[in-house]
Amino acid sequence: MDASLIAQIVTGTAIGVGAMLAAAGLGSAIGWGLICAKTLEGIARQPELRGPLMVNMFIFAGLMESFPFILFGVAMWFLFANPFVGTFISTVAKLTGAG
Repeated sequence: MDASLIAQIVTGTAIGVGAMLAAAGLGSAIGWGLICAKTLEGIARQPELRGPLMVNMFIFAGLMESFPFILFGVAMWFLFANPFVGTFISTVAKLTGAG
């Protein structure tokens, strides 16, 4: 078993996790911006609907904000319980006849 191959797997996983978290942060920021902009636009058009629009804004913002937290959990799983290293080790063991 080659330690450099395991290091490459871990490095690739870390790069992938970084891309996942960056995309989640960017998507969340864009989502917040769109939600707030459309809510303010709706309030400007019909000020009497301010209350219901604000309630809807916070409901949708909460739903939209849950995605980065779910993705953070998946990213931590990939970092600390890396399934790719285990698969690599078991495949090498099968190929060498050690397992």
